[in-house]
Amino acid sequence: MEEKLEKSFEENVEILNSYLEKLKDENLNLNDSVEIYKQALKILVEAKNQLQDAKLEIIEIDKELGVE
Repeated sequence: MEEKLEKSFEENVEILNSYLEKLKDENLNLNDSVEIYKQALKILVEAKNQLQDAKLEIIEIDKELGVE
């Protein structure tokens, strides 16, 4: 069985929320903070791309159906 590599948009939002909670921890050291930030940015880029893809798909559907 092939492993699912890309997460859903909703999964990415959940991950970002968990990273945000971790970054709020006052006891988190700088190195861990930077690593969490780096991972969060990767997820954020993926989520942003998912939104852009959805937007383009909606625009295409509207064109096909003659909706402006």
